[in-house]
Order: sequence, then structure tokens, then C-alpha cells
Amino acid sequence: MNHIISVLVENKAGVLAKISGLFSRRGFNIESLAVGPTDDEKISRITLAVNAEEHSIEQIIKQLYKLINVIKIQELDPSNIVERELVLIKVGADSKTRPEILEIVSVFRANIVDVAKKTIMIEITGNSSKVKALEDLLRPFGILELVRTGKIACSRGSKS
Repeated sequence: MNHIISVLVENKAGVLAKISGLFSRRGFNIESLAVGPTDDEKISRITLAVNAEEHSIEQIIKQLYKLINVIKIQELDPSNIVERELVLIKVGADSKTRPEILEIVSVFRANIVDVAKKTIMIEITGNSSKVKALEDLLRPFGILELVRTGKIACSRGSKS
């Protein structure tokens, strides 16, 4: 089962290594990882997507709380979050395929961020299913490069 965990930590060197090490020692693969400062420069938010059983996630959360730099942990409910990912996709494009690619990009409200003689680079922001749908439509044109940020997510409604 896929879980999204939000961890507030002290913004100090080595904290990410401790957290990723904990997952590694337990044999869990982190599917997605995004880290950045919050509105308080002393605190960072680490958003992790992990595929694991419920009881395993509970154990990991208990272990995370034992780390000294961890402030707060929240397992996010997938039905009550706003989730986004930023992806850059470089696609092969010649004069014949360029109009069709531009039309697809427009439908997804993505942006063209670079145009070269034989390629187009597209930027898309959205949830995983939107990104995958665009990726699937662009695949026949030849995806030359794809770079993703990792999921970021926030609970809907008031701050908890």
C-alpha cells in the first residue's frame, strides 16, 4: 500500500541522512522524496512516499519519533490532500510532430520551457495521474529525458 508521510524536522545537516537511513535499514524503498524549508527557516518538511504495509508504517513512524531532530510526523490521508509533482520532459519533435505535441501540452495546461531544432522541453505540475497521462501521450514521440521533483502534499482544510 502506498503511504505519504510528512515529517517536520529541525533544519540541520545530516537529518535527511538519518531519516533515509532508517528506511534503508528496515528494507523499505522510498518511492518519492521531497525536502524543503517551511515558513520557519529553522524547520524543514520532508515528504516521503513509501510502499509498505500498514503495520510497517506504524513501526517506522515510531522509530522516526525517536530521532532527536524530528518535530512532528503526519501520515497524510490520500483522500484529503492536495498533491503535486513538478516534471520536466524532453521530447523529440520535428516540424511534422511539433503541432501535435503543442496541442497535447495545451490540453494538460503544461508549459513549453525550451524549444530546439529537434526537441521540446515541457514542464508539467500536477498530481501523479495527470503527469502519467501526459507522459503516456508523449511516449510515441520519443521521451529523451524525464526529471521529476518527487511528490509534495498538504492536508486540505485548516492547519493541523
